[in-house]
Amino acid sequence: MAARNPEERIYRAVMRIPRGRVATYGQIARVAGMPRHHRQVGRALGRLIDDGLVPWHRVLGAGGTISTRSADGSVEQLQRKLLEREGVMFDARGRVALARFQWKRAAKGP
Repeated sequence: MAARNPEERIYRAVMRIPRGRVATYGQIARVAGMPRHHRQVGRALGRLIDDGLVPWHRVLGAGGTISTRSADGSVEQLQRKLLEREGVMFDARGRVALARFQWKRAAKGP
């Protein structure tokens, strides 16, 4: 059965991202059937930092950057650490090469 709740659709889409791959907020919005709602994706994922089920850390900004979530930078450091553990590499400017690490999803929805 398809998820009706927008947040549930977002979470299901994020859970499809394989280990060692990343997606952008816009990409997740499209996969969840909500094109142009990348900010809603960001808000939904912002509530999941301690969730443990949804791999929120695999979602980045359109330029391959980690979005600011905490005043002290601790969440951003955690996100980078989690991605690096999965083999995702950052350049000197703190960006992920989307051409190399971006998830190429199948045509099916979440």
